[in-house]
This record gives sequence, C-alpha cells and structure tokens, in this order.
Amino acid sequence: MRQLDSKNIVIIGGTTGIGLSAAKAFITEGAKVVLVGRNEDSVAAAQNKLGEKAISFSGDATKEGVATKAIHLCIDQFGSFDGLYHVAGGSGRKMGDGPLHELTLEGWNKTLELNLTSLMLSNQAAVRKFIDLKKGGAILNMGSVLGYSPSPHFFSTHGYAAAKSAIIGFSKSIAAYYAKDSIRVNVIAPALVETPMAQRAANDEHILSFIKTKQPLDGGRIGNPEDTDGLAVYLLSDQSRFTTGQVIAVDGGWSISEGQI
Repeated sequence: MRQLDSKNIVIIGGTTGIGLSAAKAFITEGAKVVLVGRNEDSVAAAQNKLGEKAISFSGDATKEGVATKAIHLCIDQFGSFDGLYHVAGGSGRKMGDGPLHELTLEGWNKTLELNLTSLMLSNQAAVRKFIDLKKGGAILNMGSVLGYSPSPHFFSTHGYAAAKSAIIGFSKSIAAYYAKDSIRVNVIAPALVETPMAQRAANDEHILSFIKTKQPLDGGRIGNPEDTDGLAVYLLSDQSRFTTGQVIAVDGGWSISEGQI
C-alpha cells in the first residue's frame, strides 16, 4: 500500500519548485492533488506534467477565498479533503526587504503578506473545512532555516526571516489548539534549495562556495526540491498521525555548520 492512497491534498504554491516536486511525489504515493499557482503559464505546464490526478488553477494566495476555492474543488472533484501543503511564499528583496537599516515599510508589509498572510489564510480555510466535515486532517507549512538560523553575510532579508520565524510560532500555536480535533500542523524548514525564488543565490559563485561548507551533506551542495518530498509525504500521511507541532529541518547540515566565507 502506498503512503498516500485515498488522500486528496491541496498544495498552495504547487506549480513550480518544491510544490511541484511534492505534487509528483504525492501522486506517486497514491494521492490526488489540487494545485494553486500565481503564474498561468506555470499552472498550465504543471497540469500537463501531472495529468488527470491533478487539478491546477491560477490564484493569488494572499487573497481571501483562493484556498477555500481550492479545498472546495478538491472535495467536488475528488470526493474529500485530507491535507494542505502550504509552499507559497518568496523573497521580498525586490520589494524592499533587506537589512533592517535599509528595509522599507512597503518591503516589510509585502514580504509578510506574501509569506505569512497567505499561509494564515490557507491554514484558516483548511481548519474551517476540517471542523465543518467533523474530521481530522494534516496541515504542512513551509518554513525556512532563516527563521531561526541566520546567515548574515549572504542572506540578510530581515522581513523574510521574521515571516519564517512567525510561521513557526503560528504553526505551533494552532497545532496546540486543534490537536483535540485531530488536526495536525507541522513545518518543514529547508535551507537553500534550487527553486525559481533562489536564482540569485543559485547563480552566485561566492554563495555556492559558501554552501559547500554551510550545507556539507552529500558532498556540499544546494538542495533539490526532491530533497523535501519524503518528509512531506510522511507528514501528510497516516504514518505521522501522532506527530504535531514539529519543525523539521531539511537543510543539508546548515543549522549545525558554520559555513566558510
């Protein structure tokens, strides 16, 4: 039996990078998935890759109702809603995020909206539906090692760090509140992973040299989206039915390594 047989999962931010990789893994493990992405081209491309066990649509996760629409679609098309994987988020660097003395108010607000408000809205929609259906379920949120393990030389976006740290506190708080309802909430915290968001770092030879010692596992490398898939499958499956409120790093050793500049 596959780990996600009969599971129907919504992935917010599921049409590129970590989310798309997870969608493939979930389908391989027996699930059906509904994906939400901001870019219409990536939505169409994801749908073509995944086939009939996926439904993809374009939506802005920072807007009310988008996650609710995805959950209703999951129930209408696949018959149930069993789990939410919130991956959506990203760097606010181009919007004004950066070191505190350079951080703009717009950069702060936009970065928190993109990373934290979007997650609050999707988690809220999921919890409301689980309660409405009188059933338990799993919520998995995307954090970052930068939420608790800073790296000031190359990664100094303080709004982003604040948002990812807040995701940990938010997830633990709702995990505690809804445990009695058998609603589980956990967090994956990756380090630097090769995604569309990470292209600045992934194409910088100085950062890649740093990553050799900051993420020393497997020869010292940048992460791949597939590196997070196994844990995501586990945390959205019944194998983790007694696990909630946990933050698990998939970081190649980032949080225990100095990194040589």
